[in-house]
Amino acid sequence: MVARTRTAPKPRPPREHPWLISLAVAGERYDLSPRTIRNHIATGRLRAYRLGPRLLKIDVREADRVYLRPLSTVRDDGAA
Repeated sequence: MVARTRTAPKPRPPREHPWLISLAVAGERYDLSPRTIRNHIATGRLRAYRLGPRLLKIDVREADRVYLRPLSTVRDDGAA
């Protein structure tokens, strides 16, 4: 019987599309359920990209525009 030795795992290559994130990561980032994000994809509010037969990812820059809105500013018209 030949003993097998384990080799160290190969380092992962850099991600091809670092701006694409999974629905789970997006859910944590924006404090939303991945199901809610899926619903926004289904309604067209957010675009998703399919990588392989099952994996969906979203563009973090587009998601920032959808989910991160600036606070409204208070008008300073001099009134007290």
